[in-house]
Amino acid sequence: MAGTFADLVDRLDLERKVELLTGQDFWSTVPIESIGLRGVVLSDGPVGVRGPRWDEREPSLNLPSATALAAAWDRELAHAWGAVAAAEARRKGVDVVLGPTINLHRSPLGGRHFEAFSEDPVLTADLAAAVVTGLQDNGVAATPKHYVANDFETDRFTVDVRVDDRALRELYLLAFEKAVVESRAWAVMSAYNSINGTTATEHDLLTAPLNEEWGFDGVVVSDWTAVRSLDSARAAQDLVMPGPSGPWGQRLVDAVRAGEVPEAAVDRKVERILRLAARVGALDGHEAPAAEPVGPERAREFVRSAAVAGTVLVRNTGLLPLGPVRRIAVIGHGATQARTQGGGSATVVPDRVVSPLEGVRAAFPDARVDHALGAVVQQGVGAIPVAELTNPVTGEPGVHLSLLDEAGAEIRAEERFATEYVWLGGDSAIDRTARLRASTTWTPTTSGVVHLGFAAVGRTALRVDGAVLLDERAEVAADQQLGAAFLAPPSATAPVELVAGEPLRIEIEHDRGPDALPGVLTFAFGTAPADDDPEGLIAEAAELAAEADAVVLVVGTHSRVESEGFDRTDLRLPGRQDELARAVLAANPRTVAVVNSGAPVELPWRDEAAAVLLSWFGGQEFGNALGDVLSGAAEPGGRLPTTWPAAAADVPVLSVTPEDGVVRYDEGIHLGYRAWLRAGAEPAYPFGFGLGYTTWELTGCELPGEVAAGDGLTARVALRNTGERTGKQVVQVYAARPGSAVDRPVRWLVGFAAVTAAPGEEVTAEVAIPGRAFAHWDAGWRWERGEYVLSAGTSVLDLPLTATVQVR
Repeated sequence: MAGTFADLVDRLDLERKVELLTGQDFWSTVPIESIGLRGVVLSDGPVGVRGPRWDEREPSLNLPSATALAAAWDRELAHAWGAVAAAEARRKGVDVVLGPTINLHRSPLGGRHFEAFSEDPVLTADLAAAVVTGLQDNGVAATPKHYVANDFETDRFTVDVRVDDRALRELYLLAFEKAVVESRAWAVMSAYNSINGTTATEHDLLTAPLNEEWGFDGVVVSDWTAVRSLDSARAAQDLVMPGPSGPWGQRLVDAVRAGEVPEAAVDRKVERILRLAARVGALDGHEAPAAEPVGPERAREFVRSAAVAGTVLVRNTGLLPLGPVRRIAVIGHGATQARTQGGGSATVVPDRVVSPLEGVRAAFPDARVDHALGAVVQQGVGAIPVAELTNPVTGEPGVHLSLLDEAGAEIRAEERFATEYVWLGGDSAIDRTARLRASTTWTPTTSGVVHLGFAAVGRTALRVDGAVLLDERAEVAADQQLGAAFLAPPSATAPVELVAGEPLRIEIEHDRGPDALPGVLTFAFGTAPADDDPEGLIAEAAELAAEADAVVLVVGTHSRVESEGFDRTDLRLPGRQDELARAVLAANPRTVAVVNSGAPVELPWRDEAAAVLLSWFGGQEFGNALGDVLSGAAEPGGRLPTTWPAAAADVPVLSVTPEDGVVRYDEGIHLGYRAWLRAGAEPAYPFGFGLGYTTWELTGCELPGEVAAGDGLTARVALRNTGERTGKQVVQVYAARPGSAVDRPVRWLVGFAAVTAAPGEEVTAEVAIPGRAFAHWDAGWRWERGEYVLSAGTSVLDLPLTATVQVR
């Protein structure tokens, strides 16, 4: 096959070869008809596959986020996640999914924490490899990202991560290694940041270990705009995205002709792009493996079951599962406006989302289920229900948009079914759009005061029934990067009194202004809930709670807390949710607290609740999954993939803020639970922890007495379900090396396995432990001979079984 690609390369002149190395547009590569090459379509895909257009008219399946998937500790589920994503990709005409995100949870303040799997490299590596295989078995390329040490968002375009070789090899590169060596990833995405002084797109790490040691034969695609110079063309960086402009082009042609860049380097990149095209069926004579079709109903069933599998029960005094109840109070902003995904480029637009309130009502059809807001969580404007809007052009539900050029001429009209819009390349014509007009008639179904407004960068005027309500100009703050402004634009609102059934004519004109990003526009209009009486909202919720047989309290974050483009500043719940929680718990201790966040948050009242469920961002069937767990129709199957602190001040590795442009990973290999153990600190809930609806006894662990350095082994852990219902348990095995001459963690995860057993049944978990589990990096992989202690249990702090193995 390589010879075939070389022959095709020989048919191209230098200009054509170089043209192929930069994208044709925002989401596709250059086609070359003369050699039978069509454009390869790429799309974001960490929580679903968006496709080239970010548009509610082309909805996507909203899968559970990475932390929810990782919490299941289930390789088979991760493979199935990849297969479902591949089916979505094919439905959308996508060849390359830009995921999974396999950076580590170095700090809970990381803005994209929800988009990455875990703080542990082994758990991350195993799940990443399974997702990659699930995608590629179905003919869609996976793109593990971001290579490497892109574990936070602050100054991500310019920051230099200083990290030693041992931590790089043992932690941050491990997941990429397994995805490449075992799952043969067809693409890898290079990061924005620098590593030890060299930007990722120009780094020797692209050569070794990626290509030379791991045998990577795929395409290194840049993160969007991450390639900034011609120097990257001399590195093993293959594809510049987006296009058609970029730092290579004619400059690279001239550099090759001047002898500054070898033409062989260009040929190598072109061959790899052709190989990728062949693998996904974009090159004549080659077919991709067929993706198994996944219909809408089956896809929703998968999302629902995956969300259940990742839900972590961290406290239960016996309230769950709920028995027969006459009246349930569902409290919280998130009960009706659930977060099913984090913010940023990973965002998709689903056709529907099942809220917790809907899920509870469906799960308990014979109970009276009431809702109270309790506390406003939303920051900025939220969507107006499209059913309440009338498009003045079509007369159907929705909004009429006009995209205008500098002269005011209409470039395009769009009939939309949402009030939140993103144009990001594709065929949007945004690069020629100077002004946006929106018009609709809103007939509200409820009365009261709301704050109507918009979120955008530039100048925007909003009129209601012909009168100017707002005329504001929003600039990019001096300390805000353009990318962050695009992902979370500032909002402006003003109060409007609604009368149910009385229509309001809304007209908006938005000028993009000098801060506009080329080919990119995000704009939203909608409402922010009135928060003029926060004490009243809390009192109303507490009164409702007091009257209920059981309470479901939904707390969580919002899109200005967990998103690409910026990091978190603290771990507190936004708004007055802590006050709400205390008031509700005082009114009715029979409360299940449901934490709807993608990353850890502080829960200072957690021990006052009868039960605490960590639901993460569970995808579009989140509400139904929650109903299954609350009713006992399904068991919460999750275990913590990351340590959950009681308070930010307790976290041993916290800072994500560069100093003089540098973030130093001075903790070395002591990351996550390893850092907690080293510090002797106690978290709220430890790594690996989670409860179910049954009880277990671990009865024995069998290990070989010795193993040769570099060889793997299997630990056989016997356990019995001592409860009254079928349940799941995740058996975890950790290694320790007391008295080691090498700096090591107190203990480190070396393997895991999930098992299911009926009441009274005894099963054996077979935990495969690779030979590298006992190695350390010292200018190469080294094994310290001697005795290692292996401990088996159900969390990093609950390890009742211990055995030793001699590494010789």
